[in-house]
Amino acid sequence: MQKHPIFYEFQRFAKSAGSRIDLAIQALIVISLVSFSLETLPDLSTVQRIALAWVERVTVAIFTVEYLIRFAMAERKSSFVFSFFGLVDLVSILPFYLSFGIDLRSVRVFRLLRIFRILKLGRYSRAVKRFHTALLIAREELILYLMLTMILVYLSSVGIYYFENGVQPDKFSSIFSSLWWSVVTLTTVGYGDVYPITAGGRLFTFVVLMIGLGIVSVPAGLVASSLNQAREMEDDEESGA
Repeated sequence: MQKHPIFYEFQRFAKSAGSRIDLAIQALIVISLVSFSLETLPDLSTVQRIALAWVERVTVAIFTVEYLIRFAMAERKSSFVFSFFGLVDLVSILPFYLSFGIDLRSVRVFRLLRIFRILKLGRYSRAVKRFHTALLIAREELILYLMLTMILVYLSSVGIYYFENGVQPDKFSSIFSSLWWSVVTLTTVGYGDVYPITAGGRLFTFVVLMIGLGIVSVPAGLVASSLNQAREMEDDEESGA
């Protein structure tokens, strides 16, 4: 059955309106984060603090309505609530209600959780969604890579401990204390606060650094390849729509 042209007009209008709403929500997220940052300024006047408080109330009200609408429209309520973006949406508004009207100063620390609103931007960004798809595509390889990295961190900690413990017992007192050197070296950061002084330790460090170059490059290659695949999937969906 052929659909009426009005249906397609309405579909285009809904898509355009949805894009505008997404942009408005993104702007509100940025405004909320800027407001949160301004609240930390020490010399704000009473009027300015009241204005910032109203900005917070308005944005939280809109975010709350958005959350309730998404919850009402979700086919599986529990899946929405415990999904990544469902939890992000909840955490972005919950601190306001936890601290509102409560005099306990310790509870007000929950308001710091407002910084997690920046994660809400991911819901409205095609690039972030594409990155999420890429992570799902490469998740098995990334999990394997993470396990191998943890093994290498441990083995390098054991190795440097046996090379340097005798001459630097204060810095390499145990395998656990050697973990910091291992992480810093394998990630090629090299802060220089803990370093080997024996010939064997330096040779061992050179080997670990070479391995570290691969540790940095492997996940980047995996994600880049998966991003290309995710973009192709997205293009196929759009062309088939």
